[in-house]
Amino acid sequence: MTDLPGASLASLEQLQELGVLPAACRSVYISGSLVRGWGNALSDVDIYVITEEDYRSETAVYVQVPLEPDTLPVEIKYVDGRRWDIEYWRTDQIQQVISKVDWSVLEGTQEVGRRLSTDELDFLERLSYAYPLTGADWLGSRQKQLADSGLRSVMVARALNSVDTYTQDVVGQLEAGDVESSVLSVKIAFGYAMDALLAFEGEYGQNAKWRARRFRTADPTIVTFDQYWAIETMQSFDPSAPRAWVEEALRLCQHVSMEVSV
Repeated sequence: MTDLPGASLASLEQLQELGVLPAACRSVYISGSLVRGWGNALSDVDIYVITEEDYRSETAVYVQVPLEPDTLPVEIKYVDGRRWDIEYWRTDQIQQVISKVDWSVLEGTQEVGRRLSTDELDFLERLSYAYPLTGADWLGSRQKQLADSGLRSVMVARALNSVDTYTQDVVGQLEAGDVESSVLSVKIAFGYAMDALLAFEGEYGQNAKWRARRFRTADPTIVTFDQYWAIETMQSFDPSAPRAWVEEALRLCQHVSMEVSV
């Protein structure tokens, strides 16, 4: 986590002035790219307000989530020209999300991780490195609960399932002589393979734009950054003979599938 000087990105006082801070909160924390030191002058500030009861506001937008209650209020504000995205999560919603990565999930018959929505995945990933503005003890307990959960294995299994699906597509397309489609399929397979590798190393983010940053942070030994970056940027791709690059990328995907375990 970046060593933030106090509440340099946001403060409780600013939230109060904006009229978006409930009277009772279990915790308020910030997360996202700025907290990790990856942001820039145009990056949003991601703020999470944790409550026991529903947050209601005429200015909030409500995102549908597969939880009970099934809506997630979000306030969007601008402070000094920077956008603040403020999400309001109930404690019982959070417990429901964490329960979806309980170790028992890996023993079930449902395909691992499919119950998790994008919003839930983003929430769990950002919870892991969140910086508290208030309620540090509550946040620390949830972070420990998450660290002790099956999140790592769930995310690895989820990604590997997709790697297997798309690598089979690549093999079939190559056998059929459909090289153009195999190029597109192996790019998708490679993305999932790298996500599986990074999840294995404790980096759970799903946004491809941060994959290089996450790779640098994780610094895995199974695949070096140079190997990863060469495929990610298609350095050896020859449009007149694409099959060679497809096979190179496919071998790296298969290598990750063999070396990474749930």
